[in-house]
Amino acid sequence: MAIHSVFIINKAGGLIYNRDYSTNIAKLSSNEALILAGTFHGIHALASRISPVSRSEGGKDTGIQTIDTANFRIHCYQTATGIKFIAVTDPSYMQLSDVLARMYGLYSDYALKNPFHNLEMPVRSELFDTKLQQLIQSS
Repeated sequence: MAIHSVFIINKAGGLIYNRDYSTNIAKLSSNEALILAGTFHGIHALASRISPVSRSEGGKDTGIQTIDTANFRIHCYQTATGIKFIAVTDPSYMQLSDVLARMYGLYSDYALKNPFHNLEMPVRSELFDTKLQQLIQSS
């Protein structure tokens, strides 16, 4: 499986969803996952601010899209509302934006359309978990 973990960060930098899909990686504690989300959110914001292409020049405010290491790659997809979908993959997995966009579609269908879901609260939907698992296994 190419996708090891998925994180969803709300627009304020809070972790609202995380799931591991691989047994080959070290598991993060709840505190470590929260620290990862907050740190990534801050670095993403800084990266978008220091971009040499300003938004007034037609540049898209994208921040960080990928981080490459020797052992893994981190992919980020930011929605228009500021929610970030992050996936940790094998380093050979080059393009993931379409899969992350489909994750956003699942989030929209199974979390946002739930009248009891609050945007700032963790995602608690078994149907979302199931559909996300199916998407990851098919990618």
